[in-house]
Amino acid sequence: MNLYGKSFLTLLDFSSEEIRYLLDLSHRLKDEKIRRVFPQRLKNRNIVLLFDKTSTRTRCAFEVAAYDEGAHVTFLTNSQMGKKESLEDTARVLGRYYDGIEYRGFSQELVKSLARYSGVPVWNGLTDLYHPTQVLADLMTIEEHVKKPLGDVHLCYVGDARNNMGNSLMIGSAKMGMRFTAIAPKTLWPDENLTSDMRTLAASTGGEIHLSESLKALYGADAIYTDVWVSMGEEAHFAERIRLLEPYRVTMDLLNETGNEQVIFLHCLPSFHDLNTEIGRQLFEEHDLTEMEVTDEVFRSHHSVVFDQAENRMHTIKAVMVATLGSQE
Repeated sequence: MNLYGKSFLTLLDFSSEEIRYLLDLSHRLKDEKIRRVFPQRLKNRNIVLLFDKTSTRTRCAFEVAAYDEGAHVTFLTNSQMGKKESLEDTARVLGRYYDGIEYRGFSQELVKSLARYSGVPVWNGLTDLYHPTQVLADLMTIEEHVKKPLGDVHLCYVGDARNNMGNSLMIGSAKMGMRFTAIAPKTLWPDENLTSDMRTLAASTGGEIHLSESLKALYGADAIYTDVWVSMGEEAHFAERIRLLEPYRVTMDLLNETGNEQVIFLHCLPSFHDLNTEIGRQLFEEHDLTEMEVTDEVFRSHHSVVFDQAENRMHTIKAVMVATLGSQE
């Protein structure tokens, strides 16, 4: 499988076989990391991490993955892109300096333009529409903990299904032939056109795409996934989202609706499961909430694989960079 030079902007751009290749490579690279084997496939490569949104896991995963494989990294948060210098000019300059560019921010059109004008692989670390590196880590984690092929897995996403995670999980599930169910108020269902396209795709891969407002649709799920109710930059919508989504908080009772004692819980993090954050305490003061999208009981339970999932960000991001920029010998 040759993905050299290809940008990683959305899973829509990748075939099922290419995603399977990236997952297999991720498992292999994780095994190498455990054995402390570092073949330096990105030796002498220069990579820039361009961030318009703050991050913990995305930045750290890209940096450690790059360093493991011998690359040099620049972390850039104060560029003049779009301010004193156009996006096109910035992309052309960065493409002269760097072998690869990661972007984390808001606009999908922006990351597409970076890929168009830079002339080097561009990797999407998160936009408002898609979060493809996260979904690779999610699929890898499901493979590690649900002892069946992805094509036999039922994944349920509970919460705001219109966001980048709802979109990307639906795409990943359709590509890999999984059964995907988004459970949310109808006003927070994914885009109709995207849903229609993914149902068509799923029909060809053996998968299924379902949307429901009822928690009864959880029955038979192998994995339950949720995300924060309000994404970065949408804080003004907290009260409305709380009203809509409180019935969809992931609790032990909700997990029991699956009828599966081995069901796993996933979350892309950060999570408001307690009052140990400034935002968590603010939500308590303003809305009398001690927990938001998931209870602390579930988050810390044996069902939860969120920290394996967070670790796998590093391995799957490494796989994307190695596959598109490095030597695999």
